Amino acid sequence: MARLPRSGPYICGIDAGLDVVSGKWKGLILWELDAHQVLRFSELRRGLPGVSEKMLTQHLREMEADGLVHRKVYAEVPPRVEYSLTEHGHTLNRALGPLGAWGIERIRREGSEVVDVAETSARRPSPQAAE
Repeated sequence: MARLPRSGPYICGIDAGLDVVSGKWKGLILWELDAHQVLRFSELRRGLPGVSEKMLTQHLREMEADGLVHRKVYAEVPPRVEYSLTEHGHTLNRALGPLGAWGIERIRREGSEVVDVAETSARRPSPQAAE
């Protein structure tokens, strides 16, 4: 079933903001795209251990509809699709910075385990290396 566009009514700004970033993977998609500027679908998926193809596709479509992600399709065979953040996506990522700092402090305080995605990211070439 397709979701209706998110357009309120909202109780407050936090309600409106959380409506756009709801979903386990959206914050991490923002983080990956901010860190790497431009990624193909398979690169994004490798950078998000545990995300299914279906869920990544769904979140990317919602984020594109919300104006957070730009999807560029190249007329090639096979087709090449690249994802990047829009300026609106960059502003949301900056707004989530304090939440990330709070989360890091929580991880430290609680002694929680952190998944090391550095190995995955290290195997992936940077966008600048492809030029």
